[in-house]
Amino acid sequence: MDFLDQLKRTLPAETFREVGAQYLEEPRGRWQGKALAVCAPGSTEEVSKLLGLCNESRVPVVPYSGGTGLVGGQIKGDGPAPVLLSLERMKAVRAFDAEAGTLTVEAGAILQDVHGIAEDEGWIFPLTLASQGSARIGGLLATNAGGVNVIRYGNARDLVLGVEAVLADGTIVNTLSPLRKNNTGYDLRHLLIGSEGTLGVITAASLRLFAKPSQTGAAMIAVASPEAALALLRLAQKEVGEGISAFELIGKMGFEFLSEVGPEIRQPFENAPEWCCLIDLGLAHGSCEEALSGIFEKAAEAGLVSDGAIAQSEQQRADFWAIRESIPEANRRIGSVSSHDISVPVGRIPEFIEKAPARLAQVNTFRINCFGHMGDGNLHYNVFPMPGKSRADHEHERAAVKECVHDLAHELGGSVSAEHGIGRLKVGDLERYGDPGKLAAMRAIKAALDPNGILNPGAVLRAERV
Repeated sequence: MDFLDQLKRTLPAETFREVGAQYLEEPRGRWQGKALAVCAPGSTEEVSKLLGLCNESRVPVVPYSGGTGLVGGQIKGDGPAPVLLSLERMKAVRAFDAEAGTLTVEAGAILQDVHGIAEDEGWIFPLTLASQGSARIGGLLATNAGGVNVIRYGNARDLVLGVEAVLADGTIVNTLSPLRKNNTGYDLRHLLIGSEGTLGVITAASLRLFAKPSQTGAAMIAVASPEAALALLRLAQKEVGEGISAFELIGKMGFEFLSEVGPEIRQPFENAPEWCCLIDLGLAHGSCEEALSGIFEKAAEAGLVSDGAIAQSEQQRADFWAIRESIPEANRRIGSVSSHDISVPVGRIPEFIEKAPARLAQVNTFRINCFGHMGDGNLHYNVFPMPGKSRADHEHERAAVKECVHDLAHELGGSVSAEHGIGRLKVGDLERYGDPGKLAAMRAIKAALDPNGILNPGAVLRAERV
């Protein structure tokens, strides 16, 4: 009996999906995957059976969540065709604890739906990002997703109390306890979160919920430079402390791209500023509008700001965020030579932004769209062809561009992967910039938990088996 026949005898018929293009493509169109089969188990037990059989037969498995990853972790195009394990059917709510503020959901739950469930119960789940309408909890945890609210609430791993997962041999690991304090041995939760499906497949998670702020508000404030933006961040932190939910930096090129290719978004400034900060507040007491007005007035007195708009309604706040969230789509329509998800210490962001163009000029002349989560040091530093050129014209320079950006981030004490993970795209970068001791430990852990190398081979660590 061949492997596919065994698989079909082991799992229910409704597990199997057509091997369609939606499972074999990634958002940036740089890789094309392949699959021996696409399986969507309906329970943790079915995931266990699938992995146990694949492990016995030495068949690679690529976990597939919402398909929104940008580093190729969900796509395997070389080597033996894998079984693609989709979590799309596992999206049940298992438990909600109103007293403790916890929500336990299966890994296939869509982030936007989790937001709705939490809000219906008077809470919030603060992980927020542009792809939340399709991104699923399992993939978000597997990549330790960041998003816009990290400055206040932390990354995905900071929002999880426990996980359930299945290891390569089919062993089910259940650490779904909603306890805030639990020092009973190794914390496998944090080992699995961020492992990108290479150590186990997350099937459920206990999520931390937070009290919903009684007041929310936002402002878009024009500043002359990244140095002024950094000073504005410090001023805002002194004024409202932990009330800052997000602090985004947007460069002029982002506004210009929106005007050039869309999406059609109403912009708050008649003339796009060189730099703009989007500040989002959530307060338990007091008026966000008054707080933002006070911040603007003090920043103006200090010569930090030149213009600004404070949201007068929740709709206007949403409109401000629509601008920020539309920039990645504008980038996609332009077509980048190379896109970078980097982080540097917050205080060195101005230094990075000042030095990077000179490095890139040694390769060629480019347009740069720099934006991102300034409050936590995460920049999306994306390099584009000049008008009249396409990214295909610079394909031979893409590696050199990436090296320029990543070398500088590393020199300044930063990371070449802030929130998107390593996937397959950055395996070489991890080897180039990673600490040798850490890499050795990672390889040892991988060998211990997945000795046959079936779990997402080639992602995070270079594949040595399967």
